[in-house]
Amino acid sequence: MHPDLTRITAALAARTPAPAPRDEPFHEAAVALMLRAGEDGLEALFIRRAVREGDPWSGQIALPGGRRDNNGETLDRTAVRETMEEIGVDLDASGTLLGELDELRPRTPVLPPIIVRPYVFAVGEHASFTLSDEVADVFWIPLRDVFDPERVREITIRLPGIHMKRPAIGLGEHVIWGMTEHILRTLEGVWR
Repeated sequence: MHPDLTRITAALAARTPAPAPRDEPFHEAAVALMLRAGEDGLEALFIRRAVREGDPWSGQIALPGGRRDNNGETLDRTAVRETMEEIGVDLDASGTLLGELDELRPRTPVLPPIIVRPYVFAVGEHASFTLSDEVADVFWIPLRDVFDPERVREITIRLPGIHMKRPAIGLGEHVIWGMTEHILRTLEGVWR
């Protein structure tokens, strides 16, 4: 295993992820933060969500994941299932669960009441993808670029009736903000 993956695994094992408040109503979801050893150090996998009517995260840069099934599925299994459904990667066969990060619960009124638990996985160098209609693109970005202070931005989000300033990470044509940006900042704090 890559030394940075070993360090991340140890750091995740040494902490207890913070739960989000569970005041009703809420749904639970999970995402997979997939890491691999690349030529420029560790890389993280991102998806660009397809533009879809009624999807509050339409077109955004995100991590594969989604809502937990109501059949008693655990959240780590949700992350594995959703990754397979969205990008065709079988984390049971080609991934190693390293740990989990703090839960998130966005409180923006236009978003559904959801609690998201991020799981960190290590995967091999050569993953192949089969994208669902929910995903427009998939790509890897070196963590050194993601965590580069020169890439920090503040953007204005315009939603029906709301204009919000939010921190973001500018990576060429991609802008990472919202829950994904928050998850990455949590990983950076755990890893560094």
